[in-house]
Amino acid sequence: MSVIVEKTAGNRAEISWSPTEDDPRGYLAKAIESEQLAYALESLGTSEAGHTEPTANEDYAVAMTTATANLAQLLERRAAVQVVQLRDHYGLSWRRIAVALFEDAEKQSSVRRMYESGRRHIGI
Repeated sequence: MSVIVEKTAGNRAEISWSPTEDDPRGYLAKAIESEQLAYALESLGTSEAGHTEPTANEDYAVAMTTATANLAQLLERRAAVQVVQLRDHYGLSWRRIAVALFEDAEKQSSVRRMYESGRRHIGI
């Protein structure tokens, strides 16, 4: 893996990557510079039940939700493209991909939908 997330101390980490090799479209840089990644990670750290204390600022809550949703959308698109790669390049079966993604071999129709979405994103 060429993108490196290194735990530096306690609750700190450092992210390093090559802009030309790892981020040619600038998605990583944008996610960090716009604080999208920070908002999404903060959201990830909230209660599983979703019952968290509301933030004191409505605008902050909207920004966190927007950043999390935008990053999730980018990751969903990337995962769909990766499913195309698993199927077309590596020749994995629908069943194998379903087990890898959902831990359920019966979720093959979900994998096929991801595959079709990935093909659309690639332009195939």
